[in-house]
Amino acid sequence: MLDAPGKALIEVSGLKMYFPITAGVFRKHVGDVKAVDNVSFTIYEGETLGLVGESGCGKSTCGRAILRLYEPTAGAVRIDSKDVLAADADTLREMRPKMQMVFQDPQASLNPRMTVAAIIGEPLDEHTSLSKKDKLARIYELMDQVGLNRDFANRYPHEFSGGQRQRIGIARALALNPKFIVCDEPIAALDVSIQAQVVNLLEELQDRLGLTYLFISHDLSMVRHIADRVAVMYLGQIIELAPRDPLYVEPLHPYTQALLSAVPEPDPEAEKTRRRIILKGDVPSPANPPKGCNFCTRCPKVMEICRQTEPTFHEVQPGRFVACHLYQETAD
Repeated sequence: MLDAPGKALIEVSGLKMYFPITAGVFRKHVGDVKAVDNVSFTIYEGETLGLVGESGCGKSTCGRAILRLYEPTAGAVRIDSKDVLAADADTLREMRPKMQMVFQDPQASLNPRMTVAAIIGEPLDEHTSLSKKDKLARIYELMDQVGLNRDFANRYPHEFSGGQRQRIGIARALALNPKFIVCDEPIAALDVSIQAQVVNLLEELQDRLGLTYLFISHDLSMVRHIADRVAVMYLGQIIELAPRDPLYVEPLHPYTQALLSAVPEPDPEAEKTRRRIILKGDVPSPANPPKGCNFCTRCPKVMEICRQTEPTFHEVQPGRFVACHLYQETAD
């Protein structure tokens, strides 16, 4: 757990990722799917920022846009004060070792025709000039770090369980000694019994190697365990950002309150008194978001201003940011 914010490692400002909608024979541009819409946040060195929200809210797209696996529509992303989005191909290639990703589906993210040694060693082939002997030594070192038996080096991905495959993916991400790793729902495809092992491994590696994580998940209990701060996303926008404990104890945004009310309580007595907030209606389409606040169509505390004016994302308490008209007067 990070005690106090240090140096800002990742600075995201005004990030937008729009996917064009085309129609007709000539593929005329008729609109956009606003997958990520004007997102801004900072991640400090050694910190884990949890990014949570419903499926389809733009979490994974945001993570991929930060690493420029997608070409963002607008905005700026700085890693160690260097602008990722403005970098040309050669500069971006030099920056790649600093930023890596652990993908959601360990089965789909590993090449079935490559051995474990070849998968983990691929980043070393691309970005280093190590000799064959040194490369093998580094591969074995990485396998040791993530708890994989060295005897597995010449096996193929289909021979492993989901948890072991995710360990292979983590070892590959660590190969070039990155500073920043985007963990895109790294436990979603795993059994509950294996999830804790993978999360504990990520925490242990963070302590040992000084890593910084963006941990994307819809598992609020797991985010509470691993994150230092939490950002809540709804329909492509971050609506609340706060340190972990204040957010879980006293969520400010009505959507965060509804989201956290769905988390089961392990204590049977507390579970009896837990009050669920049931939201009405469906999430609007990111291709046609509502006017004003994105959440106005489902918010139990909606006001007239919510349907007309988009709320600004601002600081309402030290370190706590929210985009909601209920707190607008506090900022003014």
